[in-house]
Amino acid sequence: MAWIWMLSVAGAVLLWAVSLGRILSSPTPYSLPPNPRFLPPLGDRRSRNVLLVLAHPDDESMFFTPTILFLKSKGHSIHVLCMSLGNADGLGDTRQEELYNACAALKIPAEQVAVLDHQKLQDGFHEKWDHGLLAELTMEQIQLWDIDTIVTFDIYGVSGHPNHRDVHHGICKLLHENQRGNIEAWELVSLNMFRKYSGAVDIWLSSLISSSSKQLMYCLVNCNPSRTFEAMAAHRSQWVWFRRLFVRLSSYTYVNMLRKI
Repeated sequence: MAWIWMLSVAGAVLLWAVSLGRILSSPTPYSLPPNPRFLPPLGDRRSRNVLLVLAHPDDESMFFTPTILFLKSKGHSIHVLCMSLGNADGLGDTRQEELYNACAALKIPAEQVAVLDHQKLQDGFHEKWDHGLLAELTMEQIQLWDIDTIVTFDIYGVSGHPNHRDVHHGICKLLHENQRGNIEAWELVSLNMFRKYSGAVDIWLSSLISSSSKQLMYCLVNCNPSRTFEAMAAHRSQWVWFRRLFVRLSSYTYVNMLRKI
């Protein structure tokens, strides 16, 4: 029986190596299926103003790095709106500063990052965030930065955190109330437990699903995973052993599936 286990382990290692090789095969981030019409420039503008809407500091590094790097490689301007300081453990000020450091590592200017500390939007599993307030605060940043594209969580919020899910509902409310319909929005697809911890291997299933889906969906590939480690390490207060392990094993380090809302 021992040889069966050894063969299984060898197969898993080989699959991981082949998958990582596929991810690293390009010098720049890329999308699957390849499509130049995915997020093209609008009108006579050369780039888009994209707003990444988060719940907590470190969401951008832990979950959205492939998306950020892809959009940056296409010349789009990335803005970050974080709805809370992440103050559940009393480290809000520290985590706010860490978010700015992580964004700097991802080449997002500090003036394009906003971190809110609203009394009704406090970090916590038992905190209920008002969807109307979230929509209102997001619209303020849209108007301030002339945003035309939003990227945020889907209804499951990747990790299932209720703050993540409330952010999704807030963005959906904003889109429903925006009668002009001039804002395009995309959500990060949540994965089941197996895929979530399959690391680089998930590129095959993500690309297959994106290519065959009847919905508008793309798989964005991070060809330089070390950028994720660098950005997440900037969140020093959060860079504990289980998050180090998560970043190495998480498929969100290597690929993001974006679906149009």
